[in-house]
Amino acid sequence: MASRSTIRAGAKVIGHLLDVTPATATSAAKVSFRFDTLEVSKQKIPITTNLRALASMMDVHEAQLPQTGPDRGTSQNSWTTVQIGGDVVYRGGGPVAHGSEVVGTPTTNGVLSRLRANADGKCRGETDGNDLPQALWVFSADACGAYGFSDLTIIHAGRSNPFGQVTLGSTKGNVEVRSGSGMLLRVNKG
Repeated sequence: MASRSTIRAGAKVIGHLLDVTPATATSAAKVSFRFDTLEVSKQKIPITTNLRALASMMDVHEAQLPQTGPDRGTSQNSWTTVQIGGDVVYRGGGPVAHGSEVVGTPTTNGVLSRLRANADGKCRGETDGNDLPQALWVFSADACGAYGFSDLTIIHAGRSNPFGQVTLGSTKGNVEVRSGSGMLLRVNKG
């Protein structure tokens, strides 16, 4: 895939499980996986990704709803929503803001923002000279880590060796990521 290519809607990211360790009385549960193929128009392209953020199905749902109830005449295109990580999306002609700073623009099904570093979560902003706006769906420009999971952590995000391998761990019981949860992946430079 060419550098700085756009991945169109309908593309599929395919991966596989690498290891599953159930919880025991003395150790936490872990699951390791890798996303390694991008399927676009029946063409399969090898990729290596890393996980920047993971959000529960409830957090994904909440990020798509307005903070106050719209009236019957308010279009979805005019809602004000809060992204996972705190950025506020002012649809209907407004920006995406982090406090008083403009960090992106709304799109029909998400936002375009330049990724920002998050020192607390150890996530980088620009990488490999790429500071172009990126589609972040329901995530903030500085979203980093696990959101809405009380017992789940990202043990290894795939940014370092072993590149592309993501490992999630649970501090209580088995790892449980329900359908409808969201992931913000970055494609590693190949």
